Amino acid sequence: MRALEGLTAIVTGASRGVGRGCALELAAQGACVYITGRTLREGDSQFPGSLESCVEEAEGLGGQAIPVVCDHREDRQVEALFERVRAERKELHVLVNNAFSIPDDLDPNAPFWETPISSWDDMVEVGARSAFVATRLAAPQLVSQGKGLVVNISSPGARYYYVHPAYGAAKAALDRLARDTAHHLEPHGVAAVALWPYFVVTERMQMLDAKEWDLDLAGAESMRFCGRAVAALAADEKVLERTGRSFTTRQLALDYGFRDVDGSLPLGAPEPEDQWNTRMPPPPVGAD
Repeated sequence: MRALEGLTAIVTGASRGVGRGCALELAAQGACVYITGRTLREGDSQFPGSLESCVEEAEGLGGQAIPVVCDHREDRQVEALFERVRAERKELHVLVNNAFSIPDDLDPNAPFWETPISSWDDMVEVGARSAFVATRLAAPQLVSQGKGLVVNISSPGARYYYVHPAYGAAKAALDRLARDTAHHLEPHGVAAVALWPYFVVTERMQMLDAKEWDLDLAGAESMRFCGRAVAALAADEKVLERTGRSFTTRQLALDYGFRDVDGSLPLGAPEPEDQWNTRMPPPPVGAD
């Protein structure tokens, strides 16, 4: 029997990237995964990846993914998602808040005062606000069950400078949201954590100019490595002991003993710490 057999999960922003990787791993390990996104079919977006292709890949891994077209800027669409899950499934066990939007035309080398104000709306509204809305809608069901897990896909950008101030603000908000919702959820047996992938080889990452974006993908993570971290948390009967905290994917790989799809242990993000730094540090030299 697979570790997550019989569980129900929701993964937001799962047509591509880290969300897709989370959906695939949860499905491969037995969960029924509702996946959201705005791109239903390949070709509907300038980027590769879609809900339908994610479903096909999940089925190829022996799993089940259910596509739900949803724009997380629209609260009513998100409400309809949770209403559907409640109607079709007895329980909800895992919510992965992954939806995030980095503007397509964002110049990573431009000072923030030369970028559109809408950059803030794109990253904070779609990232932090949508995570709060989804958590707010999931909470009554999770609390009534007395169990469950909420994972906010954050980033070292929550602590270190990366890309844009609005990016850092949104990611820091995701960490704090996990910490503070955990304060309310823990007495009811529900855990909330933030998870930090490092550099991930996503479809979009592969399309970027590595020099312009200062990218070094040596030791980077596959999209499914973060999914394995989420699946390990979901299978952990003592996950409540981790609630309210932020973890790197590498930390959890070492704790739970999983590896990436190619058998490697990626370099991983710098571990969360109390001090603030101005720039994201390089990966540790000689990390195993």
